Amino acid sequence: QVQLVESGGNSVQSGGSLRLSCVVSGSSHRNYCMAWFRQAPGKERERVAAIDVDGSTDYLGSVKGRFTITQDSTKKTLYLQMNSLKPEDTAKYYCAAGPGGDNWLLRQGNERDFTYWGQGTQVTVSS
Repeated sequence: QVQLVESGGNSVQSGGSLRLSCVVSGSSHRNYCMAWFRQAPGKERERVAAIDVDGSTDYLGSVKGRFTITQDSTKKTLYLQMNSLKPEDTAKYYCAAGPGGDNWLLRQGNERDFTYWGQGTQVTVSS
């Protein structure tokens, strides 16, 4: 029912910035909690940021103050603005969606709790 397509991944120098986008299609309602996850080779997938229907957000501790998650007014596009990038941010970044509206998924949801996933976009940060 829902399709997610990420874009914006690239190779950048340490300290640089990048903005990822996720286009949402296939559904007309907007009751989703959206999130960005990332996974580096050989490592577990981790949640980077999430945003719920009411605009509330949550971030992984290591990206607080550097990354910002937003949605456009139609909620058809999700963004992740990444500033002050570090080599440890190198990973494949995925857009995900799940039932939203009550902040439960926002605060406690992990990889297993999100229903829909995009194909991912690669971010590489060199020193």
